Amino acid sequence: MSGISEIDEYGYSDAELNDSHTYLLPALEAELDQLAPGIGSKQRVFDVGCGNGSIGAYMSARGWQVTGVDPSSEGIAQANKRYPELKLEVGSAYDDLAGKYGHFPVVVSLEVVEHVYAPRAYARTLFDLLEPGGTAIVSTPYHGYLKNLAMALSGKMDAHFTALWDHGHIKFWSFSTLSELLREAGFSEIRFERVGRVPPLAKSMIAVARKPDQ
Repeated sequence: MSGISEIDEYGYSDAELNDSHTYLLPALEAELDQLAPGIGSKQRVFDVGCGNGSIGAYMSARGWQVTGVDPSSEGIAQANKRYPELKLEVGSAYDDLAGKYGHFPVVVSLEVVEHVYAPRAYARTLFDLLEPGGTAIVSTPYHGYLKNLAMALSGKMDAHFTALWDHGHIKFWSFSTLSELLREAGFSEIRFERVGRVPPLAKSMIAVARKPDQ
């Protein structure tokens, strides 16, 4: 991301969903369905790290008005070609997104926080984008004692930590560390859901956090 993390060359060959979306998107949809009645007719959502636009298209097909940014110019080019009806632009979580786009009742950021060098700046951007009382939905690969132990015993640590993946994961989050990050940014009422596989070995976790009312 511009100025702090140079992942603007993160590659996208198409604008399709990927394998991780098979377990992430049903959970995302369930959370959005719970929020929709309290939001009313203007179901606006901001997608931080929108990638190739496939998640935005998924939300749009379910009635949400989607705006989003991603630092990958290739991803945004794929998104704009495939989903021209969505407002998706090149941008970074380190930019003043609230100043440019305003405030939203919901902010979504799936599988992004593990890529950023300055997670506190990222979390503050999510917080600033939200209206008072708004909700952030953040996912990242899950780490916990049993899963870490299982990976160590199975010899899969190298594959999991992706040291040879250009622009890949650089931060590895647990319930504790992600909760602390979100609390520092000002969020409250933080809860988690694990998705993919059985809970102790989950592939990812989804944090749902609320921006307090004024």
